[in-house]
Amino acid sequence: MSDQKEGETIDEGWDDGEAAPENASAGDEPETSGEAKGRDRPADSEEAYEGDERAKDALEFVMKVLDEMDMDCDVELRRPKQDEPNEIQLEIYGPDAGRIIGKKGQVLSALQYLTNRVVNRPGLEKRYVTVDAEGYRSRRDDTLATMAKRLGKQAVTEGKIITFEPMNPRDRRVIHLALAKFEGVVTKSEGEGEDRRVQIIPVRR
Repeated sequence: MSDQKEGETIDEGWDDGEAAPENASAGDEPETSGEAKGRDRPADSEEAYEGDERAKDALEFVMKVLDEMDMDCDVELRRPKQDEPNEIQLEIYGPDAGRIIGKKGQVLSALQYLTNRVVNRPGLEKRYVTVDAEGYRSRRDDTLATMAKRLGKQAVTEGKIITFEPMNPRDRRVIHLALAKFEGVVTKSEGEGEDRRVQIIPVRR
């Protein structure tokens, strides 16, 4: 991390679906085993998407890809979060879930990227699709959010800008959301392409 001058443009780290997989830089987790480590799967999850053809398209696409990859996995729609009601969430689980995650989550990121492209065809309203496997993304999001808040406190205490290493769009978005209501700092993304990164900027109240 390094100190840089404050810029002006604030964004939410929400790029087009998710960029083609990059090497994430903050706390990557190892591949999970075949045993389920993810969240409990509520039986009424798919009811939340009743009549939602785009959610069904996402589900069918991921199922088809897993079948063509000869993966011993199941996939299902998960109930969206209350603060992201328009988001489509898919969860993969089963003996081959670790293979779907891949090294540093790169295979999972590639699958999510492709699924976003399928769902967000030209002319349609933008919807974000999250593809998780055995709770991998959920655990990673929690780790990133915790780190962001810790560094937010550091930025306020030291009065210095803190800059993360380059991150993919999803990880940047997690950082922005984690600090959206954090008193004493604002966040912004700067840089282009694979070099785009988040800054935590202390502000005077």
